[in-house]
Amino acid sequence: MSSARNRKVAAVMAAHFVAAFAALGVPPYFGKMVSVSLGEQRTWLPGLLYVLPTVLTAVSSPFWGRMADRLGARPMLLRAQLGLALAFLLAGYASSTPLFAASLVLQGLVGGTFGASNAFLATFLQGRALRDSLTLMQGSARAALVVAPIAVGFLLPAGDPLRVYQLLFWLPLAAVLITLGVKAQDKEPAPGEAAPRVEAAGERPAFTAGEVFALQFLFTFATVVTFPYFLPHAEQVPGAGARGVAGVLFALPHLVYLLGAAPLSRRVRERPLALFAGALGVLAVSLVAQAGATGLVALVVARLLMGLAMTICFISLHGLVADVVREGSAGKAFGWFEASSKWGGVAAGCAAGGVSAVWGLASPFLLGAVGAAGAAVYVVHRMSRTAPAGQVRPAR
Repeated sequence: MSSARNRKVAAVMAAHFVAAFAALGVPPYFGKMVSVSLGEQRTWLPGLLYVLPTVLTAVSSPFWGRMADRLGARPMLLRAQLGLALAFLLAGYASSTPLFAASLVLQGLVGGTFGASNAFLATFLQGRALRDSLTLMQGSARAALVVAPIAVGFLLPAGDPLRVYQLLFWLPLAAVLITLGVKAQDKEPAPGEAAPRVEAAGERPAFTAGEVFALQFLFTFATVVTFPYFLPHAEQVPGAGARGVAGVLFALPHLVYLLGAAPLSRRVRERPLALFAGALGVLAVSLVAQAGATGLVALVVARLLMGLAMTICFISLHGLVADVVREGSAGKAFGWFEASSKWGGVAAGCAAGGVSAVWGLASPFLLGAVGAAGAAVYVVHRMSRTAPAGQVRPAR
């Protein structure tokens, strides 16, 4: 990529990071906010509030994606950032549970900065450059997921933790200023204009957009289903229950992504689908290993394997998404890509609660392994039906 395009990608990443920092840093503290700030004692309420913006983002993302194709990706990115700021402002001054819930509804309906950022990148990037930029964007999200909860913990006001939103309100506005400084693509594509042939090595199965989104759903499900109960499960493993150790273990796969995404990108580019199938298999094995870990060392190794597999899966998925994106319909593609991810997370959260109540804290890991193994089998099956490089079915 040219230096000008590199600067544009860096600016989009920076804007997404500050917005994601605000959005991802607060949810772990919903329990404290609901009980201390709102005086609620209903134990199920934090879980409901946690999933509310995710469900609404899954519902609204395809609509905003179509609007990006019609009105432009940059205006829709600004809309998402301003919507997030407005939702935070409402949350910061919420004095009741209904008002706080309304702020989360607003966040889910008009937020969605990740999909909007990716659609904007697709206005001036295609093929390999787009795939690599999507990998960097995922790194931005992983970094926010690791750093933000720790930082927000230090920012929480002691008397009224909900007021932290008044501080975080400024972060989406900073993202708006960054985005305003990024020029739109040099040449507006004609509606429906086909993108250039995708740069690819060897032969690649002709995945449809729907198949890519289904794989994204399964992959998200397999990883996120372990999130809600990882800490209590890890604390039962000898040596992992010491203060802070479980939190470090939770962050470990995300740290592996941050360290390994760039050096692994070139390797994955050479054999994207074979490595994707293998990584899904390794992910399944690592989840089974975590479910049965009997000591700290075994759990650390399993988490490192999960991080490696997760990194390769993300890079491979980014390549598949870049293949099905076409100029003139990039917003629609990324809208559905974000929706499939959000629905995978919602399904994972519901399933984790159900199976853990019946079969214990290790069962979500086994359920995730089933999802990862199923995705691996499907990728291997599709590898037997190859198409010439670049002959990928367009998004519908």
